[in-house]
Amino acid sequence: MIGQRHLLGPGMPLRLTFDAGRLHSMILWGPPGVGKTTLARLTAHHFDADFIQISAVLAGVKEIRESVERARMNQGQGRRTILFVDEVHRFNKAQQDAFLPHVESGLVTFIGATTENPSFEVVGALLSRAQVYVLNSLDEVELATLLQRVLEKGDLGLTLAPEAEKLLVAYADGDARRLINLVEQLGSAARTSGIVVADAEFVASALSPSLRRFDKGGEAFYDQISALHKSVRGSDPDASLYWFTRMLDGGADPRYLARRILRMAWEDIGLADPRAAEIALNAADTYERLGSPRANWPWRRRFSTACAPKSNAGYLAYNQARSFVKEDSSRAVPVHLRNAPTRLMKELGYGREYRYAHDEPEAYAAGETYFPDEIAKPPMFYRPTPRGLEGKIAEKLAHLKELDRAARKK
Repeated sequence: MIGQRHLLGPGMPLRLTFDAGRLHSMILWGPPGVGKTTLARLTAHHFDADFIQISAVLAGVKEIRESVERARMNQGQGRRTILFVDEVHRFNKAQQDAFLPHVESGLVTFIGATTENPSFEVVGALLSRAQVYVLNSLDEVELATLLQRVLEKGDLGLTLAPEAEKLLVAYADGDARRLINLVEQLGSAARTSGIVVADAEFVASALSPSLRRFDKGGEAFYDQISALHKSVRGSDPDASLYWFTRMLDGGADPRYLARRILRMAWEDIGLADPRAAEIALNAADTYERLGSPRANWPWRRRFSTACAPKSNAGYLAYNQARSFVKEDSSRAVPVHLRNAPTRLMKELGYGREYRYAHDEPEAYAAGETYFPDEIAKPPMFYRPTPRGLEGKIAEKLAHLKELDRAARKK
């Protein structure tokens, strides 16, 4: 199993479960292609249990009854049964409740897999009887390891140049299944073209990378809008641009973002600068009139008079942020920037170390970070000019950076 070291490494929760030989019901929560089904199958193999897999998309009452009957036969033979339900969030409440008596009696060990937040999609009774484990996207090192295994065992007759390997890993975007599919597609393209050594140019021409993982209305959506809101509240224009372009890159509706930014203008800026709400409204109106892509970003101010001071700093910042997001992977939202409306999310530490800027001196959480944890040196997209109001903005940002430096020294 590649990845999930936080669960399977020495001394980690699932490793301890396997070492102790104590099988229990669990829910595996994570994005597609991170190994939920693989982990469930390996668990059944480790405990020598019969593995029954049903899909909530295709299964109904008949399949559930057949699974229970098979589990009873296994019990009579002294063998354990693991009932694996893929996409468990797609079962309705009554269907999920149907598992409860069999889980409670020990007839089956229940393992559910879901890409959605169990707090919202799994009934409380079942959730209380299963341990939730969060699976993460694979990082670049883990994907590179998987790629080598695929190349060694796949018998593709294809060699990849180092830059081609890096590009494949980037295209996979943390998804192991996507990486395997890409390699298979590349192998077919190479055989058709008579190529045995593939470089980055061939990979780019043979494959068309899909959009980054982004589930509109799902967990990633709300995590990212939370990060955007907190970056704005935290007076970090670069992180704000980062999360804004991440959402646009993933297919978020600009109208939704415009509404959220208008809310931020009233909720977090208010009368400290009444122009913020006006700018947000103007940006929304501009989008309705011009549409994408020219009016895609509510940070741009409306056209002013010919005699107004000029600056393209915002325009350049947005383009740099777009380029950065396009070339970067879909990094997770830091845990402290996520909202925690449910008990499970609180137990997972969501929002625990978040510092509310309005409660800090100068309404600024000095030293706080709003970029993903893996970005050690956050990029600087916005570089205000000394002209007009932007000169004041430059002074403000310089002052905030001094506060950051002082806080980090402490």
